[in-house]
Amino acid sequence: MTEQGERTNAWSCAPEELEAVGKTMAAFAEGGNLTAALIAVQQEVGWLPAEGMKIIAAKLGVSETTVYSVATFYNRFRFVPPGRRQISVCMGTACHVKRGNIILDSWKRRLGINEGETTPDREYSLDRVDCVGCCAMAPVTVVDGEAKGKMTPASVDGLLVQHGLEDGRGPAATENGGPERGNKDD
Repeated sequence: MTEQGERTNAWSCAPEELEAVGKTMAAFAEGGNLTAALIAVQQEVGWLPAEGMKIIAAKLGVSETTVYSVATFYNRFRFVPPGRRQISVCMGTACHVKRGNIILDSWKRRLGINEGETTPDREYSLDRVDCVGCCAMAPVTVVDGEAKGKMTPASVDGLLVQHGLEDGRGPAATENGGPERGNKDD
């Protein structure tokens, strides 16, 4: 968070992640397939850190701008690290009609992040997806690959309890029921 309370998207890459990028790129030669390299790095590391994209550029002999341009062209690449727990809120037609947006808003409030973001402790990632194929259970949230249907704001809280967030480690344990972020003087 910045001093003004705005979230920044600058994530630091852990040394082991940079090492994994280097090892992955060892299989590629100068002039190699950039898209294949991006896919391989993301599969290994889980995301495309800025420092990792610099390594890709150097190894393939292309500019950093080219690497970034190709990576941002495709929507399959992540530029923030994934959380240990993946939460996907379905916004397909059935879920949309059954007010999936309210479920997404509940997750945002409880985790203190927006869709496409990861909590600062890298515990949770929140994504919006088009359809998970469980229309009869709408609205649906997928937690770590397991579909949870007929979601309500209360069931968001229940899932957080079930997954241990309420034990004092995470945002849900704060007094106001949401994450404490930034300076209390803000």
